[in-house]
Amino acid sequence: MDSPMLHDCLTRAFAGRLTFPETVSKMLETGVERYDADLTRLETMHYGVDGTTHLEPMPLTNIPEVPDEFSSGAVQAAIEAIRERQIDYPEFLRRVMAAGTASYSVFLNGRKAIYFGRNGDFHVEPFLGK
Repeated sequence: MDSPMLHDCLTRAFAGRLTFPETVSKMLETGVERYDADLTRLETMHYGVDGTTHLEPMPLTNIPEVPDEFSSGAVQAAIEAIRERQIDYPEFLRRVMAAGTASYSVFLNGRKAIYFGRNGDFHVEPFLGK
């Protein structure tokens, strides 16, 4: 895995200069197979196909509290808003957190993201490939 590239991807995503599909493509190129975003600790752990890992802190500000109740509908609305470029990545994170998401996992080869609530509720979101 290319740790500087992963840092650059996160920095550019937070600045609105890199979309999710572009990020997925870059991560696949460098050997990332999945990543877990912990919205409680504000960290993203990347997992490489070769067994390596890389931890990257998330520079999110104005952090909402993650409620006990999980709203799959509100998570879906945030996903649609970022897909349509109505919101940026930091706002997306705030919205899914406010919807009860404590963490999410993105499976690059499996082309899906799974958003998890604090009590085990979840929302599965498929996405297109490279």
